[in-house]
Amino acid sequence: METANDSTGGYFILVGFSERPELELILSLFVLMFYTVTLVGNVAIVLLSILDTGLHTPMYFFLRNLSVLDLCFTTSIVPQMLVNMWGGNKKISYAGCMVQYWVALALGSTECVLLAVMAVDRYVAVCWPLRYACIMHPRLCHLLAAASWSFGFANSFLQSSMAIVLPRCGNRRVDHFFCELLIIIKLSCVDTGPTESKMLIARLIILGMPVSIILTTYVCITRAVAKMRSAEGRKKAFGTCASHLMVVSLFYGTIMFLYLQPKDNYSQDQSKALAVLYMILAPTLNPLIYTLRNKDVKKAVRKMIQKEQV
Repeated sequence: METANDSTGGYFILVGFSERPELELILSLFVLMFYTVTLVGNVAIVLLSILDTGLHTPMYFFLRNLSVLDLCFTTSIVPQMLVNMWGGNKKISYAGCMVQYWVALALGSTECVLLAVMAVDRYVAVCWPLRYACIMHPRLCHLLAAASWSFGFANSFLQSSMAIVLPRCGNRRVDHFFCELLIIIKLSCVDTGPTESKMLIARLIILGMPVSIILTTYVCITRAVAKMRSAEGRKKAFGTCASHLMVVSLFYGTIMFLYLQPKDNYSQDQSKALAVLYMILAPTLNPLIYTLRNKDVKKAVRKMIQKEQV
């Protein structure tokens, strides 16, 4: 085993699913299919929310940010994953690995905060409908979006800086399909207990605070909806929140199970399966969830098709 300080150079070997070659080819085809749907769906949402003036509202502004996040997030993982699956070379450079886990953690953290911001937007829309346009002013929306991105990248910088200084002593085998921060830390040849404890606190903050905000806003929304006398009003209020709730459940359900489970219960096969769900399937479903249930998006699509025909 190498004993030199190789924490600033060299390469890693991404094991991925290579230990199950019969599964790897089939999985790669599914990943490619879902990645293609992710690109098409999220690019469509971004373009529609920009080109259609009817979608120039706070809700679609935040949805556009979510789509950009999903595009960048999957693109930081999937191309390298497919290259490793289709080729015999499983190597990734040290710099490439560091960039990958830094970007992935930054975008994942940003999405945690952005989903909380979107919950606040839904709270104002349901509980303060007459003052919604005044409260959710474009300047405030841009500030909230900027705060989401800033918190996400700050959290990634904090955790990554703790991991990058750990010596690996020649350990290069990453038992995952991408450079996952927790796996990289486990390659270290020194005691990582203090570092992992600090990172757990950071994860609890970046997950706990947004979850608390989301739960609080939906308790308030539920109370407001319960007081509505009109069944049509209750149905409309639920419809504005249903898509967001589905996305939140899919996103937080997987990452909380993945990153907050006890260390002794950490199964690598389970981790890989959840990572596929969280990083590949969720970004694919997000645009489908928001468009299939959304009359405004369907109307915008029809309008764009009519323009092309003319």
